[in-house]
Amino acid sequence: MKVLIVGARGQVGQCLSRALKNRSEVEVFEYDKDSLDISDFRLVDKVVSSILPDVIFNAAAYTAVDKAESEKELCFSINANGPKNLAISAERNNSFLFHISTDYVFDGDKASPYLESDTPIPKTIYGKSKLAGEEAVKTYCKRYVILRTAWVFSEFGHNFVKTMLKLTEKHSNLSIVGDQLGGPTYAGDIAEALIAIMCKSNKFDTKMSGVYHYSGEPHISWYDFANEIFHCANQEGVLSIIPETSKITTLQYPTPAKRPLNSRLDCGKIYRDFSIKPSNWRLSLNNIKEYIE
Repeated sequence: MKVLIVGARGQVGQCLSRALKNRSEVEVFEYDKDSLDISDFRLVDKVVSSILPDVIFNAAAYTAVDKAESEKELCFSINANGPKNLAISAERNNSFLFHISTDYVFDGDKASPYLESDTPIPKTIYGKSKLAGEEAVKTYCKRYVILRTAWVFSEFGHNFVKTMLKLTEKHSNLSIVGDQLGGPTYAGDIAEALIAIMCKSNKFDTKMSGVYHYSGEPHISWYDFANEIFHCANQEGVLSIIPETSKITTLQYPTPAKRPLNSRLDCGKIYRDFSIKPSNWRLSLNNIKEYIE
């Protein structure tokens, strides 16, 4: 099986690469933003038509949520035009497309976890660009899986876990937002979920196409997640002194892009269809020594 990973240097991309390279039956082809500009259809189609992959994983994305408010054109070129180009080329070359999306397609105002059937109402440029990418995949490709996730962290790249650990180097007191709820999700678990769907499908036909939610449980606030990180880091000998923390509201921490208060995703569908359980983020913090840069 030939597999093409786009966005191979991102958090999920690196985890996909690490997992797939251990499989002898899979031939992996990797491209990052420096080797493939997914906003350029000519380049995308040249790569896909030369490899003729059975599966394409699109892990590429513009994820600077606040900067997106002032870089709308760049954000949409990557998050909307990029998936469109991959979807068109996947359809032309008979490839199955896995596309990663986000909780930001929702407004965050719902009182309970979001279902795949809930109507997306993004409030940010980032969220609007990711929804446009989803719609492009649905429009131009018949064989696809869109996987929405949230609060991604890993040993790679920039993420909340690394940020919290770095802040403890200079600060003994930290104020952290406590009224936003979500499911922290280990990127390695996202990779394994995508691969599990790929392996459990004997045929990549239109019957398995659709949108799925996948994130971590239990649901938690950023404030409580930060304290879990500090406690784990202390137990593992990464952090000698746990900082004092105080809980603040979203209104007390204004940002250019409005964060959703509710980022919780219902993961029942992916469990019913593929027996894939939510990411166990507590278990994933056990390798916290690898998060130190």
